[in-house]
Amino acid sequence: MLDVKFIRENLDLVKKSTREKGYKIDVEEVLKVDDERKKVLAEAEKLRQKRNEIAGKMKGGKPAPELIEEGKAVKAELSGMESKLSELEGQLDSLLKAVPNVIFDDVPLGGEECSVEVKKWGENHKTGVDHLDYAVSRDWVDFERGAKVAGAKFYYLKGEMALLENALLQYGLSKVLEHGFTYMTVPDMVSSRVLEGCGFNPRSSEQSDEYFIEGEDLAMIATAEMPLTGYHMDEIIDEDKLPLFYAGYSACFRKEAGTYGKYTRGLFRVHQFNKLEMYVFCLPEQSKEMHEKILAIEEEIWQGLGIPYHVINIAAGDLGAPAAKKYDMEYWSPVNQKYQEITSCSNCTDFQARAVNVRVRRKDGTVEFVHTLNGTAIPLARALVVLLENYATEGGKLKVPEVLRPYLGGKEEL
Repeated sequence: MLDVKFIRENLDLVKKSTREKGYKIDVEEVLKVDDERKKVLAEAEKLRQKRNEIAGKMKGGKPAPELIEEGKAVKAELSGMESKLSELEGQLDSLLKAVPNVIFDDVPLGGEECSVEVKKWGENHKTGVDHLDYAVSRDWVDFERGAKVAGAKFYYLKGEMALLENALLQYGLSKVLEHGFTYMTVPDMVSSRVLEGCGFNPRSSEQSDEYFIEGEDLAMIATAEMPLTGYHMDEIIDEDKLPLFYAGYSACFRKEAGTYGKYTRGLFRVHQFNKLEMYVFCLPEQSKEMHEKILAIEEEIWQGLGIPYHVINIAAGDLGAPAAKKYDMEYWSPVNQKYQEITSCSNCTDFQARAVNVRVRRKDGTVEFVHTLNGTAIPLARALVVLLENYATEGGKLKVPEVLRPYLGGKEEL
């Protein structure tokens, strides 16, 4: 959520970012409602002052009937004014939640096709094995029974495939721990306040991705980013404790709405998967450095696995509401002969922190909002796709990357 004062002082910037991100929002309507709110607030304050003056006159004796009537009239008028104020505050809050974060100057403008490659690593393989055909042939994955018990795009992992997933988690965890992250398991559900605070506002209702719990103020999480965003909600953190590094492991649940035309085969895009997510709370002046740090860790993880990739600076039209800037890492798919998304990392500045009220107390006593960042360490289902495409051998075995062997009893092949 942006501060209405910031919007007022940077109206052209906010309007440009909103337009470039593809959100059709009347930003000036926010200011109109805020102006009306201020006007009503001022009138309410005058009525409160008048009410207090009348109450003071009523002390010490029987008040005159005229004073009593005046007090009743002021009370009734104040009640109506406070009701109107509450309505305007709710309207303003809804409008503010719909305005996306502003983009950094170095974010490319345009749609998805305008994203810019900033680095590349590894040699692209020319041939590979289809992960779904291979996993089914080894009896490692069962989508049919997954569909039987939960519906399409749910699945069971079996035997060595399930063990490989665990090895990937242990490897990713070892890397984030090396870099000072605190490992956390997190709730698989969050309240509407946390969900909205994360800023996952779809451009249209057809793109809403969350599963909601009927009769409860709860939604299943799409990423551990959600509960991690709310971890310090309504707290003030001392400056000398920042930055804070958390690594959250969770199941992730997504309807995958709005995915028409995207690659969805097998495990690449499913309704439930496990993921290890990095999250950082930091000082505003640290966030750009932290963004590069998260990206470097992601690169270290995938270089260790020997997977060729490139990094792209995501264009404004493909950015979500909370991100001021986002990097995507895309691995080279030898099966599809193109780059496909495997991880991302975003700098959300104070957009999420403002919504869930996470602040820092500076050494001089001043208080301001922190910055938040997130990045994927290991998306386990997608990581399995990558390994099967790149490491299945002509003999039908799967070569185990060296970094994963300690977590699979030293096995070189599966």
